[in-house]
Amino acid sequence: MAPSLALAWGPPDDGDSGAEPEASGDAGVSGGVSLGGESDAEADASGAATSPTNDQDDPAKVEQVEQVEKWNPRSDRPWIKRWAPEPHMLELGVYGGVFLLNGSHELFEPDFTQPMQGWQPLRKLNPDLGARFGYYPIPYFGVEAEGGVMPSKLDDGSGVVPFTVRGHAVAQLGRWSVTPFVLVGAGMLGVNTSGPLGSDIDPALHFGGGAKIYLNRWVMLRLDLRDVVSHQRGVDNTFISHNLEALLGLSITLNRKNEPQARPEQPELAPSDRDGDGFLDPDDQCVDEPETVNGYQDDDGCPESDRDGDGFWDDQDSCPDEAGVAPDGCPINDTDGDGLFDDVDQCIDEPETANGFEDEDGCPDELPDEVKRFTGSIEGITFETDKATIQRSSIKTLDEAVRILQQYPSIRIEIAGHTDSRGKPDHNMKLSRERADSVKTYLVGMGVSEDRITTAGYGPDKPIDTNETRAGRANNRRIEFQVKTGSD
Repeated sequence: MAPSLALAWGPPDDGDSGAEPEASGDAGVSGGVSLGGESDAEADASGAATSPTNDQDDPAKVEQVEQVEKWNPRSDRPWIKRWAPEPHMLELGVYGGVFLLNGSHELFEPDFTQPMQGWQPLRKLNPDLGARFGYYPIPYFGVEAEGGVMPSKLDDGSGVVPFTVRGHAVAQLGRWSVTPFVLVGAGMLGVNTSGPLGSDIDPALHFGGGAKIYLNRWVMLRLDLRDVVSHQRGVDNTFISHNLEALLGLSITLNRKNEPQARPEQPELAPSDRDGDGFLDPDDQCVDEPETVNGYQDDDGCPESDRDGDGFWDDQDSCPDEAGVAPDGCPINDTDGDGLFDDVDQCIDEPETANGFEDEDGCPDELPDEVKRFTGSIEGITFETDKATIQRSSIKTLDEAVRILQQYPSIRIEIAGHTDSRGKPDHNMKLSRERADSVKTYLVGMGVSEDRITTAGYGPDKPIDTNETRAGRANNRRIEFQVKTGSD
């Protein structure tokens, strides 16, 4: 089917009114086509593998095994690693310590009609008592909630009890029985009295660190040093009051794993097959990795490897580090070094001539003379002045190009448009590209496969003649065909 093109049936404009007749020159248009340690699981697996079947029929041995299924004191481990934090642990405890209150506290109920009325200083050094609850989903992180009181006195001797309720996130180095940690959190600091301070609650932030000492499965000692930041006396003095806090706590730890004690020494047992691959452990060179069970299998009890990923096991592969093919797993040679392997190269001792003509057969060749004549600047392809509309006089040349491309289907070409230097560069660049696209549209419409043709517009950038004369400019306005080679 022929392409839809606007063809000019008259002779090209050859007047002196502004533009010269063009063979392929300057401007815009239509016509183009855009294109740590042994785990429980291991211990259980080991135990299961080494227990003799006949022990199940011996009542004395069954009773002995049942007697050791109790809380394991882990005495076989060094204490520093024995009671390290575990996932999903709970900690429930109490604490006591000292709270060093900032002298200019803001813990009082203000009377806004009489600023600072009712304020009295509290004793700076106060006892600190409270309780806490913590949950640790992993050994290195947890959350805690606390509530506590700090009994104090005013200057007049009357007692007052500041209190706090707060929560915080804890990050800890949970690898040993002695566990350092840091924390940061928020809560409230307040008083609730019928005395001169009245009732008041202020927000408070706190941060600090310390260490936990897990004495055994159940008991933990803890030391905290913190800075509690709250408001200071005065309306605008928010979060600038630093109050130091030192705490010593005692906690109960819950939800540790129940690990059975090591079983009593068993009599010598028959060899086991720990990885279940059919090779008994004394004969298995990889007791924890099963032998390959599909495909090739040898007698070492180890999984096979294929380093180069070519489907040949390494001890069967003559080239284990180079991907290859049957029969030996080695890559196919390229005897003549032309980039085509011998199995597809029709001339394995003569390199291919990379000229764009039948480059996939691996044999030397030359471009056919007809193709050579249609390479470079193509005479006879003209356009309307300053447009990409192909003139009717070009059809004969274009049809000849179609015939040659259909006769040699391996040929791929680039169609390049060029202009002279007159006019604006951007306009000329666009015009040259659109003229190349118009030629491609015609060729594709006449049956040439679109993927065999690319286009480019170079504007005035690649002249073949001077732009100072009329004849030179006419030569520069042109369409060129270039045969493409390789993967270009």
